[in-house]
Amino acid sequence: MTKQDHILVVDDDVEIRGLLREYLQKHGYRVSVVADGKGMQAALANAHPDLVVLDLMLPGEDGFSLCRTLRARSSLPVIMLTARGEETDRIVGLEMGADDYLAKPFSPRELLARIRSVLRRTRSLPDNLAPETISAFRFGGWTLDAATRNLTAPDGVVIPLSGTEYRLLRIFLAHPNRVLTRDQLIDLMSSRDAGAFDRAIDVQVSRLRHRLREDAREPTIIKTVRSQGYVLAAHVDVVN
Repeated sequence: MTKQDHILVVDDDVEIRGLLREYLQKHGYRVSVVADGKGMQAALANAHPDLVVLDLMLPGEDGFSLCRTLRARSSLPVIMLTARGEETDRIVGLEMGADDYLAKPFSPRELLARIRSVLRRTRSLPDNLAPETISAFRFGGWTLDAATRNLTAPDGVVIPLSGTEYRLLRIFLAHPNRVLTRDQLIDLMSSRDAGAFDRAIDVQVSRLRHRLREDAREPTIIKTVRSQGYVLAAHVDVVN
């Protein structure tokens, strides 16, 4: 028997919860619905959903904060819903780690297509270390704390990272000594809008190398593999 994918819907609108439960179940998914962040945390503790559909405007802790917290400890795919369709909200949602973004009102059919696309894309990515079990990474004398997002240099200096730099470094640390193509990095950066990152991925790698005090001409930690992509060429130890 084929395993049903489990979708967790987090939305304070009772009608949307009911609509999505019925529609997604009709199309072969197992569906759990909750109204807020507390419900989401309880559902995650009791089950292992394959994807979260997360509303932005929630009572109590909002969707941005919930997504950021979830992404800090898990690679669970997230599609964010919002009643506000401004570009700024979409960009912030993607920066927080959402895999996709859909403005209300939306077609359940479109959401279904995006769920299928996100699940297909995330399952095509290389296997990685289970991020939810890791509290810190150590590599080449450096330490990245997954809880505080602090990067500490070998001399003890704490280096500030932007949200994008943190996510990119964590991706490399979760796939050490594995060549990652630009397309894989774009997908692992949790952005559906690949065009927004395609040319910029090289810039982000350059900035991350600068944070790691790398010689741009002869980097030793994040190396360029000609015509392929990039590789983190360092042994990585993890702290659970």
